[in-house]
Amino acid sequence: MTSGDGRRHHDHGDFVPLAALLRREMKSEKMEKPTVKYGVAAQSRKGEDYYLVKTDCQRVSGNPSSTFSVFAIFDGHNGNAAAIYTKEHLLNHVLGALPRGLGREEWLQALPRALVSGFVKADKEFQRKGKPVFPSVLWETSGTTATFVIVDGWTVTVACVGDSRCILDTQGGAVSTLTVDHRLEENVEERERVTASGGEVGRLSIVGGAEIGPLRCWPGGLCLSRSIGDMDVGEFIVPIPHVKQVKLSNAGGRLVIASDGIWDALPSETAAKSCRGLPAELAAKQVVKEALRTRGLKDDTTCIVVDIIPPDYSAPPSPSTPPKKQNKLKAFFFRKKSRDSAKLSRKLSAVNIVEELFEEGSAMLAERLGHESTVPSTTGLFTCAVCQIDLAPSEGISVHAGSIFSTSSKPWEGPFLCADCRNKKDAMEGKRPSGVKSSLIY
Repeated sequence: MTSGDGRRHHDHGDFVPLAALLRREMKSEKMEKPTVKYGVAAQSRKGEDYYLVKTDCQRVSGNPSSTFSVFAIFDGHNGNAAAIYTKEHLLNHVLGALPRGLGREEWLQALPRALVSGFVKADKEFQRKGKPVFPSVLWETSGTTATFVIVDGWTVTVACVGDSRCILDTQGGAVSTLTVDHRLEENVEERERVTASGGEVGRLSIVGGAEIGPLRCWPGGLCLSRSIGDMDVGEFIVPIPHVKQVKLSNAGGRLVIASDGIWDALPSETAAKSCRGLPAELAAKQVVKEALRTRGLKDDTTCIVVDIIPPDYSAPPSPSTPPKKQNKLKAFFFRKKSRDSAKLSRKLSAVNIVEELFEEGSAMLAERLGHESTVPSTTGLFTCAVCQIDLAPSEGISVHAGSIFSTSSKPWEGPFLCADCRNKKDAMEGKRPSGVKSSLIY
């Protein structure tokens, strides 16, 4: 660059040094961090719904600017043991699977894999430790859905097994589902996976050979294809979550997270519309009220409403105020995004577009954990990608070892599993039988 170019930098206001731009961007991002407010409402029938709200988590301990929030619903069945255990331990399992010392963007990128590891560990540990904690016979048959939401700034990451749904309602008025319902009745792909892994899918047969009710997995009679717990059903009912990560525009949005007591009564759009214009606390109560009005209290009914509010937020209009006509450019839709496209991110935010950063729902553990270097930690040990225990190089088994599904598999390449987690992986994929017993549980 010539000296003349350097002077133009100095003389014209539209040329700013890169360092100054970066400082300005960081300051702007800090100022524009949204406020998160929430409300919870519930009506109990069986006493098997549990929820988790934690708004003071920190990526970096002692650093308030690294705060993130967690919201989760656990809808238990055939007892509350699995729901209670998962509520108490899942968050720690997820955080324990995240590498230390990551910056915010790296941390967000690592979340999907950590969620998979955390869910599988919760299931494995409940099977191993649950009996002493929950000596009731229902411990072996207890299971739970889990819908687990992490809100970090404008980024929302949702992991789910089962049918406790999370929806997103944006300022433009469109409603999107951030979860997948793992119901055998409605999910053809999951039915095919369960049968391919050794399960049998069919309806309940009664005297005379008539079939009634929704599709279930046998043995066990579970209506879901993914859950935590449910040891008597079979390992092909997997705890591997569907994970979706999105980034909201700076217009913010509202999350409605609820158990199937809500969704069996209300379509997603109806639930969202029923509480628009209300603050989060009243909105959660309104959704529950609307579900009870529609269907009555036939199941545990729990709802969490989370508002992600821009810093320049003003109070919403009352429900009776006609909404302003929306510009077509502000219609809500998803768009794939490269993680390093910061300029695109700012443009999308300006027109109220929600970006889809990540989505994956495969039930194959090797696909979800991916690949990593074989370099051990500073202790000379490897770490199990699921349960996080240290492994000597001779003890670790690659998650890719023995795979018959890909010619590009590299059994010497990480991540690695301990023997117990490898056995669980094989059982989930139908490569070895798992002890099950028959009983109708859900």
